Amino acid sequence: MTTTMAAPCSLVCCGEERDDDKAVIVRFSNGSVRNADNLDFTMYKNTDENNPRKRSRRILVAESDRLSYVGNNFAAGSLKCNNLCNYYVGVLNKQTMKMEVHNAQLFNMQPVIPGETTDAAKPQDTTQTFRDKVDSLIEAFGTNKQKRALSSRRLNQVGSDTLHQAVAKAANTVINQKGVEALQQEVVETESQGELALHVPPCNIDADIPENVYLFDDLLSPVEFAALEQAGSKMAALTPEELQKMTNDGGCLCVVKQLEKMPTVGEARDKVARCAFYLSLMLKLAQQRNLTRKFGQEEGCPRIIQSKLFKTFTVETFRNGRVLNMVSTSMRAKIAAYSLALLLHMGHMTADLTLLHRDLGITESRIIEVAKSMGLTLTKPSRGKTEEAGLRDEHRQASLVLPLVKYDQFMERRKRKKMH
Repeated sequence: MTTTMAAPCSLVCCGEERDDDKAVIVRFSNGSVRNADNLDFTMYKNTDENNPRKRSRRILVAESDRLSYVGNNFAAGSLKCNNLCNYYVGVLNKQTMKMEVHNAQLFNMQPVIPGETTDAAKPQDTTQTFRDKVDSLIEAFGTNKQKRALSSRRLNQVGSDTLHQAVAKAANTVINQKGVEALQQEVVETESQGELALHVPPCNIDADIPENVYLFDDLLSPVEFAALEQAGSKMAALTPEELQKMTNDGGCLCVVKQLEKMPTVGEARDKVARCAFYLSLMLKLAQQRNLTRKFGQEEGCPRIIQSKLFKTFTVETFRNGRVLNMVSTSMRAKIAAYSLALLLHMGHMTADLTLLHRDLGITESRIIEVAKSMGLTLTKPSRGKTEEAGLRDEHRQASLVLPLVKYDQFMERRKRKKMH
């Protein structure tokens, strides 16, 4: 047995080549060509030589008697491998036994049937959003986790669209039945009720007597009322001189007025005295900004009453590493509403709004808004000729009368006065 050795050859680099000098390697997508001599190849290049992206674009056409093939290096059907690696073709000269190495590029030849539209001829969807493009990439190249998240989001989107359509249909039905004006009025009433519910005591609009509209137990529970026994006894024991001193000091005028006209004996006197002490704490609380745990200790406030005041009429804030209790503007409105409800129980369902807004340190318009939100009837005594009537004519009274008054909401904002 004899072994035949291959003849030796050497490689020769052809130097720097242009794109036009590259060799062409074709691959037919529908199979192999049996006789390549029957194909007529034509190369087309882009005429824009100045554009660096377009000047390297090529279209290769192979025509035969039966079918035509087209391939390119830039459209969707081109081979991406041309951009990832370099291809070379070796041409052997049998006489000199030297192989010349040339740059090459691959073309994927696809058959073209006359009358058939290709994907390249389809216009690009310009309405596709960035989100849709990302979803298409996830569908094609995303991980299983990304595909599950995409499927879940699309299912939720379908459910959300269905819900929106149902809501829109229901809204149109309601608008057609009630009308726009009636719905706007309902929205105004609902918003006003929602804002007032933040500071108005629990209200029983179906009550048969005025005392049951704002229940006393919602203002002071039986346990809290019992805890005020000792403090109420001290209030009941105040002398007329001490009450006059409180009046001269200009504080708690509502409390002084209730103590001056409270019953002389019996449970009614004890109830007024306890409520007067609790009312004095609320009025003092309204004058504060930040509170400490020492609030009410000088007056002998029971711990359960202090906790109730902090929980009901303050908001917690974090400052300098400590939790502080603060009386906000909305909490002052709440104190005003609860104080007014307590005065109604102390004064046979009638309260003096003028004294109350002075003790709280708020404006008269603000206390009137609170009284209106509670459905109270506002009255202002007519001017009289006597001195007593002259002192009384500026005091506005609020009474709880069934049915409750429903006031119209003032929607326009008040104009501020310009400062000169």
